[in-house]
Amino acid sequence: MSNVLYASTVGSLMYHMVSTRPDIAHAGGVVSKFMSNPGKAHWEAVKWILIYLRGTTNASLCFGGSEIRLQSYVDSDLAGDLDRSISIRKYVFTLGGAAISWKSQL
Repeated sequence: MSNVLYASTVGSLMYHMVSTRPDIAHAGGVVSKFMSNPGKAHWEAVKWILIYLRGTTNASLCFGGSEIRLQSYVDSDLAGDLDRSISIRKYVFTLGGAAISWKSQL
């Protein structure tokens, strides 16, 4: 793993996640947790994300239709992580059915 550019690749994924690809937000967040000590399984996960991105280059967010409506969805699991007793709070705002803002926080 010392020859693998894990941090650089994950950094590139995070750039794309924030700027144009919100669909990889969760996966990007998970693999970024292991930047200090990645293992082979983490590198395999990063490669699967890259394969997914290559296969979905024609996917895009489309705004349109007869009604463009702003909606919000909020969720909290109240210590759903039983090992660490940590809550996860998350929200997403959609405009015309496409996500425009989101957050997931421990």
